[in-house]
Amino acid sequence: MKNSIKLKINIKVIAIKIMTKKIEAPETSSQSHSKSIKSICVFCGSGEGLNPEFKIATQTLGHIFAQNNIELIYGGGDTGLMGTISNAVKEKGGKSTGIIPKFLLKYQNENSETTGLIVTKDMHTRKAKMYELADAFIALPGGIGTLEELVETMTWAQLGTHQKPIALLNTSNFWEPFLSLIEHMKSENFIRSGLEVNFQVVEQPELIINELILQKSALIKDNS
Repeated sequence: MKNSIKLKINIKVIAIKIMTKKIEAPETSSQSHSKSIKSICVFCGSGEGLNPEFKIATQTLGHIFAQNNIELIYGGGDTGLMGTISNAVKEKGGKSTGIIPKFLLKYQNENSETTGLIVTKDMHTRKAKMYELADAFIALPGGIGTLEELVETMTWAQLGTHQKPIALLNTSNFWEPFLSLIEHMKSENFIRSGLEVNFQVVEQPELIINELILQKSALIKDNS
């Protein structure tokens, strides 16, 4: 009888050990992000704009990058929203790589807070390098340069050159006129079936990385 009791106890112990081996700690937010998206290229203005919310949202986004071990890829300047996001990443111990064409060094200083700097021969090489290093793209408020970078990246996606997710951070509805233009192009059948432009519009910086990850998963699924 004693041997029978001992055998039952040993069986229970073995079962508990087997179950324990199967239990794994859940991934943290940063672990999940780092597996999906390791670097993000941010297009933004070399000025701050008039609305103080632009700078606040940009700074928040920079902190989120650092906290989630996501490398910032950006234009390399030290002024405006470019300087704001790079400084914010550095404040929280994050990594950033600035990419700037040589001729622009006459007009804006390279950011000393950037952990890496690449100087290119021209704008075309700069954009190609940004695309090469980034897993995803975010457009913040900015001017013609920001718009041009965004639209070219969207065009590449539309033509199947890349399948990297794109998002607009629509702080204080900055991108609403652009979104209206996109809808107008659709209504006139210039953006038609088979040539859709896929991107996310996000109002809060706290939500944008998760949206990019979801978009990336959807793009992979659609093309698998």
